Amino acid sequence: MKFRHIAVLAIAGGASASALATNGYFSHGYGMVAKGMGGAATAMTEDTFGGANNPASMVWVGDRMDIGLDLFSPKRQASRSGSAGMGTGMDASSPSGSNLFYIPEFGYNRMLGPDKAIGITVYGNGGMNTDYPGGRIGPGTACDMFNANGPGSHNILCGSGRLGVNLEQLIVAPTFSMKLNDRHSVGASLLLGYQRFKATGLSAFYGFTASAANGLPYDTGNNVTNRGNDSSIGAGLRIGWTGKVSDTLTLGAAYATRMHMGKFDKYKDLFAERGGFDLPENWNVGLAFKPTPQMTLALDYQHISYGAIKSIANGSRTAADAPGMPPGGAANSLGCSSCRGFGWSSVNAVKLGVEYQYSPALTLRAGYNHGSNPISSRDVTMNILAPGVVQDHYTLGMSYALNNDSQLTVSYMHAASKSVKGASIFNSWLGDNATETIKMHENSLGIAYSVKFK
Repeated sequence: MKFRHIAVLAIAGGASASALATNGYFSHGYGMVAKGMGGAATAMTEDTFGGANNPASMVWVGDRMDIGLDLFSPKRQASRSGSAGMGTGMDASSPSGSNLFYIPEFGYNRMLGPDKAIGITVYGNGGMNTDYPGGRIGPGTACDMFNANGPGSHNILCGSGRLGVNLEQLIVAPTFSMKLNDRHSVGASLLLGYQRFKATGLSAFYGFTASAANGLPYDTGNNVTNRGNDSSIGAGLRIGWTGKVSDTLTLGAAYATRMHMGKFDKYKDLFAERGGFDLPENWNVGLAFKPTPQMTLALDYQHISYGAIKSIANGSRTAADAPGMPPGGAANSLGCSSCRGFGWSSVNAVKLGVEYQYSPALTLRAGYNHGSNPISSRDVTMNILAPGVVQDHYTLGMSYALNNDSQLTVSYMHAASKSVKGASIFNSWLGDNATETIKMHENSLGIAYSVKFK
C-alpha cells in the first residue's frame, strides 16, 4: 500500500466524533485486540497500535494494516436534591442525551528489512461529551439570580438552554521501531495531536470571570460558553521497550510525554491558564505470559497524570466561594492559572486480559480493567459537565481468520454503573444544604479488519 493512501486513511479516521470516558477520559484500550483484553497491550505484539500502546512492539508485527470502528454508548445522569427545603427550589434530575458515538481506528506497519519498521497509528485518544436538556428548573428559583437573562427556566447548572460540553482528541502517531537483538526492541512515536471543544448552557457562570471583576458581571461577550467549536493542535513523544525475556514471558514498558497543545481561545474564561488544555503525561508497564502454547495472560499497569494539568486538576472550589451572590463572591474565579477547574486527580489503572487460541481460525479473549476515580465528592457540581466516574470495565473479544492473510476482530466492553455524590457548590453562595449526584455507565461494540502483506 502506498503511503499517500495511508495518509488519506489517516485523515478519514480523524474526521469523526469521539466521546470517551473510561480511565478518566482516556479509552480503556487502543486497538480491538487490546479492547477485548481489558486494554492490556504493553507487552503484546499482535497489531499496529503500538503508537498508542508501545512503539517497540511494531517491529514484531510485520507488514500489516488494521482498520476498525467502535460504537460507543455512554449513559450519564445528574441530579440535585435537598434544595427545596431551603427555599431555593433548585432540585432537578437530568439525563444526558447524545448516547451513541462512532470511533474509528487505523494502523499500518511496514518492515524495513528484518530488524526495522516504520508505521503509523491513528486513534481517538479520549474525550468527553454531555448534552443535558434545558428547562429542568423553573422560574422563581435561586437560579434566576445567577443567570444573565434573568427569570426563566434553567438547565441543571442554572444556565439558559441546553447544557453540555464536547471534547474530542485525535492523535496521529508516526512510529519507528527496531530490534536490538532477537529478543529485545525499542521504538518511538511522534504524537501529533488535534483536539476540539465546545460548551453550551453555562451562562450562570458569566459572573465568575475576570471580565466580571472589571465591572461586567454578566458580560455575555466573555469566553465561557456558547462560542461554538474551538480547536487546537500540539505534539508529544512516546517511547517504548519490549523484551522477550524467555520463551513464555514478554515484558514491555512505554512512556508518553505531556502533549503541549494550543489554547482554546474561545473558552479562555472557562479553563484555567486562559484556555489551556494539554494532554497529560502517561506511562504503562506490562507483561504477557504463555502458560501453554494456546493461551496468553496479559497484565498492564497504567498511570495518567491528570493531576498535572491545571485546567482539569485545579479544585472546583476556591477562596472566592464565600456566602454572597456572584459577582461579588465568585468573580475572577474562572480562567486564571490558579482559578477553578474540575478537581481531577491522576488515574492509575490495572488491566488484565486472557487470550486463547481455540482453533487455527478462532481466537477468544476476555479482560478486566479497574481504574481509580479521578473525581471526589467535593467536585461533583463542575463534573456534571464531565462525569468520568466509571471504574470497572469488563470485556470480551474474538478474532476469526478469513484466510492466511486477513482476519476480523470483534470486541465488547461494559463499564459498570458508578455514581459520586457530594454537596453542591451552590450551597457556598446560597446557604443551602443541597446534594448532587453524577452517575454513568457505558457499553461499546467494535469490529476491525486486519490484513498482512507478503
